[in-house]
Amino acid sequence: MTVVCVPDAEAVHLLGEVPEGVEVVAWNGEADKPARLGETTFWVPQVEDSSDLEHKLASMPHLEVMQLLSAGVEDVLGQTPDGVALCDARGVHGGPVADLVLTLILATYRQVPHFVRSQEQRQWDNVQGDDLEDKVVLVVGAGDLGEKTARRLEGFGAVPVLVAHSARDGVHATSELPDLLPDADVVVLTVPLTPDTEGMVDAEFLASMKDGALLVNVARGKVVHTDALLAELMSERLRAALDVVEPEPLPEDHPLWSAPGVLITPHAAGSVKRSGERAYALVRAQLERFVKGEELENVVTGAY
Repeated sequence: MTVVCVPDAEAVHLLGEVPEGVEVVAWNGEADKPARLGETTFWVPQVEDSSDLEHKLASMPHLEVMQLLSAGVEDVLGQTPDGVALCDARGVHGGPVADLVLTLILATYRQVPHFVRSQEQRQWDNVQGDDLEDKVVLVVGAGDLGEKTARRLEGFGAVPVLVAHSARDGVHATSELPDLLPDADVVVLTVPLTPDTEGMVDAEFLASMKDGALLVNVARGKVVHTDALLAELMSERLRAALDVVEPEPLPEDHPLWSAPGVLITPHAAGSVKRSGERAYALVRAQLERFVKGEELENVVTGAY
């Protein structure tokens, strides 16, 4: 018997029919533990919840697979016991997040925040916007999200330029950023949070961007140096659209809220109605591979 642990009853429902010989238990980490929790070999923790991880792992001494529901793994990386495969949800959230990237760019370019404020004040106040035709969009992070973002940008006539840690066919290396940034109309951040990417968008990075350029961050808040970005926004030299910030959630009195030229969404890129359904379709497929003894997908190795 293979015991699978998921966070709650809703997760049990989303997981649906499981292979023969699999038992599903629901546990959200609280003191009241299900009877067979200690036999768990496949665990799906709650999204973005790495609290008290040591205690949770200790409750599952036979664990073999920890399948996350998010693409980011920085909160748990290096904390899983030896012999436990850590898998992320690469491919699940890329489409919805890429949709929000386009939404944020178009909303900024077409002055949507201005029109929303005008509507609230019942004012018919037209202003000139811009379009994406021929705009150079630097997509920093060439994984699933970056690739899906690039495809969507092409549909609007933009010119996406993909950047990754190492160069490959059709993708530039991050070492080329100093040469690429001055020509970019938009810079989109889709990188994972790693020691290499934390704080990569600093004052020097931002100073290399052209006047009036737009920075879009759907990666992690810590990729951007907040004070350096705030300085550029206050000077009105750059604009920004941020789904993630540092700190997060953004305190009520933080100056970033009222900075000119910024559009902020509350880490909402993956929050779509079918996100749970898609995530548990991946979980179900992974579980089937696990039961059959097949190789798992999305296994996180090295610095990821």
